[in-house]
Amino acid sequence: MPLLVDGQRVRLPRSAVELVRAHPPLEERARLLRGQSVQQVGPQGLLYVQQRELAVTSPKDGSISILGSDDATTCHIVVLRHTGNGATCLTHCDGSDTKAEVPLIMSSIKSFSEHAECGRLEVHLVGGFSDDRQLSQKLTHQLLKLNDREENENHFPIIYGIAVNIKTAEIYRASFQDRGPEEQLRAARALAGGPSLSTSPLAEPPHFVEHIRSTLMFLKKFPSPENILFPGNKALLYKKNKDGLWEKISSPGS
Repeated sequence: MPLLVDGQRVRLPRSAVELVRAHPPLEERARLLRGQSVQQVGPQGLLYVQQRELAVTSPKDGSISILGSDDATTCHIVVLRHTGNGATCLTHCDGSDTKAEVPLIMSSIKSFSEHAECGRLEVHLVGGFSDDRQLSQKLTHQLLKLNDREENENHFPIIYGIAVNIKTAEIYRASFQDRGPEEQLRAARALAGGPSLSTSPLAEPPHFVEHIRSTLMFLKKFPSPENILFPGNKALLYKKNKDGLWEKISSPGS
């Protein structure tokens, strides 16, 4: 099965590592990304994607210019972009339901690209490292050596988070202080459905413990959030204001 790499038609390799060995520029691009300094991304124009979330938009979006996610250890951040119209999808996968996530990613980007006259799909995969339980390896196999560092005989990922500029298609290392509306509620959703608090405790970022503590306190305060936070089973709605910041919509019709 063929695919396009740097505009050239090539045979699809049997493994990801074979692709890297056959096309050194892919590995070089990974090294360049790994060598970047981490940029702090502000809330203006940002749509932050938490674990098990997906976001898709296009350069025509007047409110969102950056998609981003971080805190990926054994998780993977996937960016899928249509080169014709710039439609971009970013998702933070944890391996809980990959078979369902992949078709969802494809259908979401397709819905934004139905009228594109030309172009191809580009995929960017960031995340994972050589963790002791080998959870990352199940997703990207030997490619993980590109995002792995060793310190005192313990392994850590080099890149924890990335952002993608919807207008320019630039992808860069990033971290985020503002993670959008209802952060604790969204984190509680992922935590409540997860197998454990962490798949790689030694490799988590410094703020991980406080993040888990606040999420557990939220679950304790709202054991049945569907009754308290979603009265009448109505969704919580937010929009970006003229300053590029999230603000809550009081009612769906406002």
